[in-house]
Amino acid sequence: MVNLIVETSKYLMIFLMAVYTYANFRFFSFADLRRKQKVCGRQNRCMFLIHFLAYLVLTLKAGDELLKMQLWAFYAAQVVFFLCYIYLYRLIYRNVSRLLVNNTCMLLCVGFIMLTRLSLDKAVKQFAIVVISAAVTWLIPWVMERVWQLCKLQWVYAAAGLAVLLLVCVAGNESFGAQLSLTVGGISIQPSEFVKITFVFFVAAMFYQSLEFKTILVTTVVAALHVVIMVASKDLGGALIFFITYVAMLFIATGRWSYLLAGAGCGAGAAVLAYQLFDHVRRRVFAWSNPWADIDNTGYQITQSLFAIGTGGWFGMGLSQGLPRKIPVVEKDFIFAAISEEMGAIFAICVLLICLGCFLQFMMIATRMQAVFYKLIALGLGLEYIIQVFLTVGGVTKFIPSTGVTLPFVSYGGSSILGTFILFGIIQGLYILKRNDEEEMEMEEEA
Repeated sequence: MVNLIVETSKYLMIFLMAVYTYANFRFFSFADLRRKQKVCGRQNRCMFLIHFLAYLVLTLKAGDELLKMQLWAFYAAQVVFFLCYIYLYRLIYRNVSRLLVNNTCMLLCVGFIMLTRLSLDKAVKQFAIVVISAAVTWLIPWVMERVWQLCKLQWVYAAAGLAVLLLVCVAGNESFGAQLSLTVGGISIQPSEFVKITFVFFVAAMFYQSLEFKTILVTTVVAALHVVIMVASKDLGGALIFFITYVAMLFIATGRWSYLLAGAGCGAGAAVLAYQLFDHVRRRVFAWSNPWADIDNTGYQITQSLFAIGTGGWFGMGLSQGLPRKIPVVEKDFIFAAISEEMGAIFAICVLLICLGCFLQFMMIATRMQAVFYKLIALGLGLEYIIQVFLTVGGVTKFIPSTGVTLPFVSYGGSSILGTFILFGIIQGLYILKRNDEEEMEMEEEA
């Protein structure tokens, strides 16, 4: 009977995830607010059903009664959190983007399910971080509505970002060959997750004030310093996100193809140089190009990931039916492989499409903003988000060498969670500002 429930639930979760994902894109086709709200309500019902079915399966597969009770208690706490997050956001901010709220909860839901399956202790820690992060970042749209001088603090953003990155480079903790984190009060923090935000604000503020060659040159030098310090720390995944984001923002702000081509050339040269300078980069490239040649050592992680994805097939092995723990660091960099193995390729593709839906809304918000500063912020943060998703999934599937970055809202990691909440909070703030302005204009026209 248990096996029948597990197998049936697997297909039901895939179906519900497909419905949710379809609604995610169907939302954009409606102009009527009431129809959009119906779509969002359908998404909420799908998410809560997936959540319930997943924890039902995890509980049925649990070994003892105490663990079952812990799982149900943890499930109940998550339900309370999701309900509070969805309805309080709508209560506090009348013009909130319900689609972004729903996608945030859906991605967190998938992360909680997989982390609970992998390690209940880590899932509980992640949940505590999520609750705190959500509570803190609820204030971001409120601050953005009331603070109008953000575009004049460019050197504050630059100084803060560079100082923190230098501190990590000098005194950071080493992890897998790179200096990524600082330990403060016994808590490990990865500052680059927050510097991503200040970096975009710096670039947006500079380009908002002027697009003269002198300003572009100064901005490029400061942006290059960010990248160089991260390369010195061997955080090449983060450096790549910063570099691509800056080149794209520069190109879109100026419209000059020469800047884009020059950036592409510099990026290619930097990649070759990094390969020559860093041993761990050469190991990752070798593991990517031919992981089977050293399957027990450098190629072990990627081959286990590919085995997991292949074993899962389209419909997955089912929760607690696979062997995702064989993949090193599976709860962080390689959680997409665990999702593919146990939930199936269809479910995993839906997760990617939800991420793409978030990016599309970021870009739509960017196009609707009249203020260049806000437009560039939405663009830059959206690019950072989708580049990180691409690097994570590309490394897991052997499309590109592994870069050691996490899947936002899904992977385990406190800094990543808080940084992504801040990013989404800023985008929500921009959306609310625009909707408030549109409402005021409509009222003036009616008057």
